[in-house]
Amino acid sequence: MSPALQRRIPLLATAAVFVALYATAGCLYDGFFSARVFSNLLIGYGMLGIAAVGLTLVIFAGGIDLSVGAVAGFASILTAFLTQSHGWHPLAASAAALAIGAVFGAAMGALVHVFRQPPFLVTLAGMFLMRGLAFWITTDQVAINHPWMNAVGAFELTIGSSFTLLAPSLMVLAALLVGGVLAHYTRFGRNLLAIGGNEQSALLMGLPVGPTKIAAYAISGLCAAFAGLSATYATGTGNPSLALGLELDAIAVVVIGGTLLVGGRGHMLGTVLGLLIFGTIQSALEFDGRLDSAWLKTVVGALLLGFILLQRFLVTRLSRR
Repeated sequence: MSPALQRRIPLLATAAVFVALYATAGCLYDGFFSARVFSNLLIGYGMLGIAAVGLTLVIFAGGIDLSVGAVAGFASILTAFLTQSHGWHPLAASAAALAIGAVFGAAMGALVHVFRQPPFLVTLAGMFLMRGLAFWITTDQVAINHPWMNAVGAFELTIGSSFTLLAPSLMVLAALLVGGVLAHYTRFGRNLLAIGGNEQSALLMGLPVGPTKIAAYAISGLCAAFAGLSATYATGTGNPSLALGLELDAIAVVVIGGTLLVGGRGHMLGTVLGLLIFGTIQSALEFDGRLDSAWLKTVVGALLLGFILLQRFLVTRLSRR
């Protein structure tokens, strides 16, 4: 088996798992093959999908970001608080939340690169900091009563007779599209993979390692804030407790999608497939009605362990060549 084919095995395995799960659920539950259910597999998990896009880029470079859930919660409550309590227009409040998310991500990236600190510890501290700031603003949910926010929440784009896209759905599709272009059709994406493969070699090749890593964390922070805004626009409410545990689900989606957790190899399409797998399992549980949400975590955990072992096996095989 050629090394090129071995590198594609995680992505092919993810696609095979999705097809098997989707086909099995479709055979077990009437109506599962409908267009509406299929569209909900991806766009029904908009917040998770948007956060996973930014996290994919960070993991490409061999990093990790545990702060995405906390940044999403902070962006949600900040937008609601500025709009409802200080009279800001929702667009201005959203722009402020996005800017803070990006700057905060860049700051964590700088700490990781300049001071050579472990990404796990830096972003763990960032998670506690941003969640604390969110609860410092207010511990309660804040409903947003603004005509523009109401109009966005009620927006619908109907495609044919079966597909209806809401504003949060368009947000996740836009994030996936832009993330795919950045990851695979720009020098920035190629640099990320080179850094994740071997940072010292990337330095010797003259690649801008520092700026690239910092930019990856900045984009992750931006995506996390955008994820929080997508939920806020969908519900019309800001919540400091929003997205608890989102970072773990996002990491699972990325790894199940075939991206190496140590960096250097992966594909944004794999993240999309990982999100589809997550959505398929959740939808199947809802169709069944007899199983609780604990089964979602159980199945995702088993898949995650399986893909980590597969990745380890492939990395070992390729390193021997």
